[in-house]
Amino acid sequence: MYYYANVLLSEKDNQFYTGYTSNLRRRLEEHQTGKVTSTKYRLPIKLIYFEGCLNQKDGTRREKYLKSGNGKIYLRSRLRLFLNPTG
Repeated sequence: MYYYANVLLSEKDNQFYTGYTSNLRRRLEEHQTGKVTSTKYRLPIKLIYFEGCLNQKDGTRREKYLKSGNGKIYLRSRLRLFLNPTG
């Protein structure tokens, strides 16, 4: 089984939501249909980044990193053309 650290972008407030799951498609659908409390008032929401991990411990560790200050810097750098297509 694989685990996925993922980042969603709320198109309503332009904020990130970072999480992890063992079923990325199912979890994304739960977010998009308002079944997740932390994002249901921030719809529409879309998947903008994910990483696959070979075990749950690595998945949760990666999620924690992506939520940290350095992780947010990494994401903004990694996604800079997506977040700012003109620059």
